This record gives sequence, structure tokens and C-alpha cells, in this order.
Amino acid sequence: MTGVIREVATQPIAGQKPGTSGLRKKVGVFQAAPYLHNFVQAIFDAVPALKGATLVVGGDGRFYNRQAVQIILAMAQANGVARVLVGRDGLLSTPAASHLVRKSGAAGAIILSASHNPGGSNGDFGIKFNAANGGPAPESLTEQMYALTQTLTRYLIADGDDIPLGAAGSFTRGQMAVEVVDPVHAYGELMTSLVDMDAIRAWLADGHRIRLDALHAVGGPYARHVFCDLLGAPADSVVNGVPLENFGDGHPDPNPVYAADLVACMNGPDAPDFAAAFDGDADRNMILGRNCVLTPSDSLAILAANAALIPQFAGTFHGAARSMPTSRALDVVGQAKGFPVYETPTGWKFFGNLLDADRISLCGEESYGTGASHVREKDGVWAALCWLNLLAVRKQSVAEIVADHWAQYGRHYYSRHDYEALPVEGANAIMARLRAALADLPGKRLNGLTVSLADDFSYTDPVDASVSRSQGIRIEFADGSRVVFRLSGTGTEGATLRVYLERFEADPARHSLDTQIALASVIAVAHYLADIVGLTGRTEPTVVT
Repeated sequence: MTGVIREVATQPIAGQKPGTSGLRKKVGVFQAAPYLHNFVQAIFDAVPALKGATLVVGGDGRFYNRQAVQIILAMAQANGVARVLVGRDGLLSTPAASHLVRKSGAAGAIILSASHNPGGSNGDFGIKFNAANGGPAPESLTEQMYALTQTLTRYLIADGDDIPLGAAGSFTRGQMAVEVVDPVHAYGELMTSLVDMDAIRAWLADGHRIRLDALHAVGGPYARHVFCDLLGAPADSVVNGVPLENFGDGHPDPNPVYAADLVACMNGPDAPDFAAAFDGDADRNMILGRNCVLTPSDSLAILAANAALIPQFAGTFHGAARSMPTSRALDVVGQAKGFPVYETPTGWKFFGNLLDADRISLCGEESYGTGASHVREKDGVWAALCWLNLLAVRKQSVAEIVADHWAQYGRHYYSRHDYEALPVEGANAIMARLRAALADLPGKRLNGLTVSLADDFSYTDPVDASVSRSQGIRIEFADGSRVVFRLSGTGTEGATLRVYLERFEADPARHSLDTQIALASVIAVAHYLADIVGLTGRTEPTVVT
């Protein structure tokens, strides 16, 4: 019977522990009932404030997104949610979902995304809960959810017809109101309040050209609305702008490897003046100019150095934060300009407390994520807008702004080497080897580099005093070089080892070296310390960015 709430017997499923950005597995795992049902019930059980409240639901449109949305709506009704706001066609970018939570006063959001991971029927799927501040659930809450998945004996679901998601409108599901909303309108309104839209329009009208690559993911509708509808850029400025369930058989990760076509375009004879690429859920960004690809660390530092030119930061700039593996280019800017810089573990949830407490205004991660106080997530479209703001006001090219920045603050050569789908035993052996060596490393000279610090990064949150341990191995050298080792929580097969490499160069005459050549001494030390070849058999990283 329609509207009947059923209590369905179930049993715990092993391994439903959220990683850095929620629970991610192969789509086939989520399709096998009751995998999704169990985790969604754990969310409702862990967040009793959802009963009688508003919930935001949406995702990046990957394969299984639509079906998962309908299951969540049925379970939300059964668990007493009063109102659900869901994006048309089940779509919401992650930053737009964060904004919608904050704007509507919702108790939280269930976001369906595996971010930059591949999609399609054989690809990946993901789910995460964002709290009432619009940001990812804190570790204490995700640990509670995981604990509940290990004791779960039932889930609640309501019978009923699917809600039509193809157009905006108001519906009911039993006693629960469901509002299908335009996924981009409210977000576009927010963007117009943050940057100098008139200056960007004038810059575009002066003949400058841009190219935004959505990689066939959810960023397409947002890019078309913001850059074309609101700013007047030609429609062909957005490429790969139609969201596809399989992301066009591509990999929606905005880096030089997976957005190689965009890099080639920007290195061509008729390159646009500016380009950006966005990931699956449009929270990550890669910024490019003619013959110029920025590292995320440099992008963050340059935005911080030029914050006074962006209306959002006019008046008060509280400070900035970076994830521990992100280069220390931001730190140098903070020291010069006199604002605090916080070093946090990887994961956007760690920035949330700092933002809520007005300790920071800007934050970012080396994994192509940049964000600020307007939402509690990284925001790719916003980052591109900020860069256009700088180009329009400074009247310089991307390459000129970057060169000026390096001349003033020095260059932090930076690269990340990813070893994907490693045997878990081998990856764990690498981390165990490194931890065992930490105590004896300070003072040692390795390949011409003297170790000044070696530790397993631990973070004490300055707002709530919570402690997060074992967040990555840091090995720093007396000349400012650094290598960081960390196991990623975003993969779905085996283990992913990330090796972060950094070297500071003050001399402008040495700012045009090839990055891998500039980092050669640090790379050699990293391989010696970790013995990646010996413990895993891998002689080369899977991806170098």
C-alpha cells in the first residue's frame, strides 16, 4: 500500500567506514541491496535532528544517482524527515549543496558523489553526509555512523511511487514535502555577490576568451549559467558541459593527466586567455593560462596574496588554512602579509571549524581544491571566478601574475606521485617502515639534504581541541624541501599511496626549471626512505601531477 512504512530486517555489512570524503565503493557494491539502505539508515540513526527537519539531497549524476535518490527519499519519509530539497534530475554540485543547506536552514545533506573517481556501470559510487553548517560530517559523527553500520538490525523505508525529478516542482511523499529545485539558480545568485562581475564582463567584452572544461560532469550546468548566462561568455566557452552517467568514459579529475586535451589547447597557437577544469561534483578546479598550468598550491597562495582585489574578502581577511600535504607557498604569503595560516589534516571537514569560528577566510588542498567562507566545501566554479576577477583587475595574463608572485615570494616546486591500486599489505609495509625510521632521521644527511624534522602528523583542532593522529608522514629538510607520505581514503581498489614532493627556490633565475628535474634530489630521498620498489614492485607512479 502506498505510504506504508516498513521495518526491514538486515544485518551489518563489513567495511562501511567513511573515508576522507564519505563512503566510496564500486557501483555494483552499492547496487546490491541492502548496502546503500544500511548506510543511509546509519545516517538517520546518527543524526536524530533530521526528524521533523529539512534534508538536502543531490549528487554528481554518475551511474546509479537517480535510483539512489529515490531510495533516500523513501527512507527519509520513513525516518520522519519533514521536507527534502532535491536538485532537478537528482543533480547538485557539492558546493551548491553546501550553500543550499546553509540558505534553507536544513539539518544536513546527503550528497551522492565519488568526486573525481571514474563513473559508469563499472565505475565508482559514493555517499557522504554534510552537517547543518553545510560542511562534511566531522570525524566524531562519521565514526558514529560506522559504528552503527556494525550493529544495524533493521532499516526503515516507505512504499510509494518515485518522485518525478525532471522539472522543478513541489510534491508530497506521505507526510513529507519534496521540493525539486533548480540546481544552479541559488548558486549563481551567491556567486554574483562574491566577485566583481562587472569587471569580468568588461574583460570578456574586450575580446578575452575563456575555456571551461566540465569533463562531462555536474559542473557543466553551473559553468554555462555562471560564465555564459551571467557573464556573457560565448556558449562554446564551456566544453564537455553535458553531465553523463559515465563522464564520457573519461576520468573527471581536473589535473594535467586527465584533462590533457585542455592542457594541449592552452599550449596551442590560438589558446584562450584563461581556462579551468572541474571534477565530477564541481568542487575541484585546475587553473590554466596560455602555456601555464598552475599547481593548486600556487593557486591558493596567489589568491591569498591578492585577496584585497576580490570583493568577498574586502574589509576583513581572517586568515587562511591548507592541508598538511599542500605546499608551504601559502605560509610564505601569510608571513609577509601578517595573517595566520593553519596546517590541517587532509579532508575539508577540518576547515569547517576554522571557518565557523572566523579564524580563516580562505582554504585549500593540493588535490585541486580551493574554497572560502561562502560555503563549507571546496568550490571549483568559484575559484575560476576569483581568477577571472584577478585577471580583470590586474590586467595581466595568468603567466604574468604567476611570475610576479614567484619573484616576490619565491617558487615552491611541487609535485604529487600517486601509486594506485597497490596491494594493501605492501602499502601498509611502506608506512610501517617509515614510522619505524622517524626517530632516527633528524640530523641525517641524505642525498645532500639534511633532515630537520620527521614525524607522523598529529593535529589538535584549535577550536574544539579534538585530536587527529597519524595523518601522514612528514620529512622536512634544512633547505626548506619536504616529502610527505600518506595513504589516501578516496580509492575503491587496493590502497593508494600519495607521495608529495616540495622544494623552495628563491632565485628568480631558477624559476623556469622542469618540475621533476627541480625535485630530483627530493624524489631520490623519498624512494630511498620508502623502498616503494622493494615493498610493492612498482617502479613508477601511476599518476604524476
